Amino acid sequence: MKLTENQNLKTYNTFGMEVYARQFLQLETVEDVRAAICYYLRDKPFYILGGGSNTLFTKDFDGTIAHPTFNGISVMEKSDGKVLLRVAAGEPWDNLIQYCIKHQLYGIENLTAIPGLVGSAPVQNIGAYGMEVKDTVYKVEGVIISTGKAFELANAECRFGYRNSIFKQELKNDCIITYVWFQLSEKQQFTLTYQGLSKALQERELPLTLRNVSDCVRKIRDSKLPDPTIVGNGGSFFKNPVIPEEHYRDLLTDFPDLVAYDAPEGMKKLSAGQLIEKAGWKGKRMGNAGTWKNQALVLVNYGGATPNEVLDVAKAIIQDVETLFKLTLEMEINRI
Repeated sequence: MKLTENQNLKTYNTFGMEVYARQFLQLETVEDVRAAICYYLRDKPFYILGGGSNTLFTKDFDGTIAHPTFNGISVMEKSDGKVLLRVAAGEPWDNLIQYCIKHQLYGIENLTAIPGLVGSAPVQNIGAYGMEVKDTVYKVEGVIISTGKAFELANAECRFGYRNSIFKQELKNDCIITYVWFQLSEKQQFTLTYQGLSKALQERELPLTLRNVSDCVRKIRDSKLPDPTIVGNGGSFFKNPVIPEEHYRDLLTDFPDLVAYDAPEGMKKLSAGQLIEKAGWKGKRMGNAGTWKNQALVLVNYGGATPNEVLDVAKAIIQDVETLFKLTLEMEINRI
């Protein structure tokens, strides 16, 4: 375990906010997790920081940042075409994607190029292009901070929802995830329900392989999203709103091209990016912050932006979308 005082977090958050943490802990082993809980986290202000890709630091953090760096991917079981992988929380997510492509394991290829660490994936229930990580998570291991006891939660116990889980609800600020188990398939299977992905594969006349699907997803993401090492951003800033079908039908009167997807209980999920674009915010800038030119859903730091500048843009977008569509966008990003 490595402890640093007054740590600059600029390189630890993809928005590139130059804020400081009073203490910064690198958890280099699973044993470090228990030690950190005992001596630095329990009954004290703390934040568990993964890849920093879904976090907007709004000010200096007067507490301890715990950053897991332990990694590793292990095959735990093979049976009837299914493979169980146990993956350490500090493993970069895209490393797992590349491992699955190399070993021909199907189930998460549409989640290619999502930044962050494996331990963060079930917290947010990351998803893209018709897939959510909940569809492959077998169970999650970790430690409860308030008691120091280890836990294992099966998929159903994680209470996954849209960009949600028990780790953002009942266990928020009271657990550290150490390992995530994934159940993947050795049998070829693809999820091509996202029209943009299937269309891109057809246009490129590519055969269906894990590598081709993954590469295609990466190209789509690269065309829409800025590289955070060049333009600071946290990916999708808002959740796609879910509204009653009646509300959606009303909106179609004025916006006949409004995109919607079926959601549980007869609801409709709209595209937050499309709503923001229709509200006139695509590529718009206020000071040093604004939205990305190719994807209105992504708020960016054009250079030297303060947290308040980013939040001012977010608040203005929420107001304009509410005025136009009579619905309230919810921020997806964690604000610390």
